[in-house]
Order: sequence, then structure tokens, then C-alpha cells
Amino acid sequence: MNRRGLFPALAASLLLGVTAVVAQDLTDFDPKAIEARADTFKADAQALFDYATANAQTQGEEAQTVVAQGYEAVEGLDVSQIAGKDGPVDFDEMVAGARAGMARPKGAPLFVAFASLSMPEEALAQMIADTTKAGGVVVFRGFSTGNPQTFISGIRKVVDQSGASNVAIDPRLFRSFGVDRVPTYVALATDFEPCDQLDCVTAPPPHDRISGNTSVAYVLETFAGAGGPGAPVARLALANLRGKR
Repeated sequence: MNRRGLFPALAASLLLGVTAVVAQDLTDFDPKAIEARADTFKADAQALFDYATANAQTQGEEAQTVVAQGYEAVEGLDVSQIAGKDGPVDFDEMVAGARAGMARPKGAPLFVAFASLSMPEEALAQMIADTTKAGGVVVFRGFSTGNPQTFISGIRKVVDQSGASNVAIDPRLFRSFGVDRVPTYVALATDFEPCDQLDCVTAPPPHDRISGNTSVAYVLETFAGAGGPGAPVARLALANLRGKR
């Protein structure tokens, strides 16, 4: 699935602080000065956000170039001089399978699972594993404690190396879909790109949505059977989950 537009690899925690002033003598209290400092903090946070997303886009474009070159290399392989079907290894079949499996998913719709480390560890681990196998992405709002190390330690308990690339942090998606409880699952009709400001909200494309403690398989079966806007991606994800692709 094409996640380039939807998920810039944002791994920064943006924390806006509010300073409380308590004093016996309030003669030096200056609300305008405090407001000016708050504006400065917000500007700094926005600058950090812009820097992170810009870097993510650059790295994503470079990675996409490498992937495209890999596609071209596989598509251009000539194994006719290596071995035939009667040999111990059928290279023709292997390459054909690789070509079929690497069909470029341009403009594909998306399957997104919204999660939090507050979920039971076993349930979260299963959710991440199943969503990854289905070809979807698990999204977290951010560092709940404001401490990246705590978040990283929690993630390590529920995700293995193979599923790490399918985990993202993006509060913009929580805002766009109005997610206020987890787990929540969304199957989109089309790809879309969230706005790149801290406090903006992008209207999502047509989609199907389910919230509650249920399995990924049940969610996808429900989406696929309902025939809504998310049905096509649900069918594809369900085939991935069942190992039929």
C-alpha cells in the first residue's frame, strides 16, 4: 500500500509548555510578556515540526528511488542461462513470483489502526502483528508521558523488527478522523495527505470505521462485507492477512 503521502516518518515529540507564575507580590506580573513567550514556544515547535516533516519527505523520496530501481532490476532479470524447469531450482518461476509480488501499489487505498500504549500489552501486540500482516499501519498519537524513551521501551515489548516499519506516530491523523478512543480501525477509499501544521485538521476521504476491542480479521471482514468506501482495501488487506496474496 502507498503510505508515502500519508505517513511521513515523523519520530519527534512536540511539547508546548505553559509556565505558571506564583508569587506573593504581583507588581511585576506582565501578562503580555507571558503571552509573547508562549507565541515564541509555539513558533519553535512549528519550526521543529516543519524540519522533521521536510527531512522525512526527502528521505522518503530517496527510499522510493531505491525501491523503484529494485523493481526495474527484478523486471529486467534474464535467468534463461542459469537453469530451466528441470533443474533443482526453477529460477524462471522464482523471478515470475517476485515480479508478481512486487506489483507497484500506486494510489492504493489504506488500512489504518489507531492505538495507544494504554491498551493491554497482549492485545496491542496482536493488533500490531495482524495489521502489519494485512499491509496496514498502526498509528500512535504521540509520546503519552512526554518521554520518547518510555514510548520506545513500550513499543519494543509489543512489536518485533519485521513490524517496526508499520508503526507510526502522527497526531494529525487522530485529529483528521476525530479518534478519541482506541483501538479504532479505518479503511480509506483513497490515499490522502494530512496538512503540515500543528493545529490544522484535514478532512479525510470517504472511509469505513470501527472502534472497539475486536480482532483485525473481524474488522476487515465487516468492512469487506458491508460494501462501503473502504471495502476494496479491506478485501485486499484480508487476503494479505490470510496469506492468499
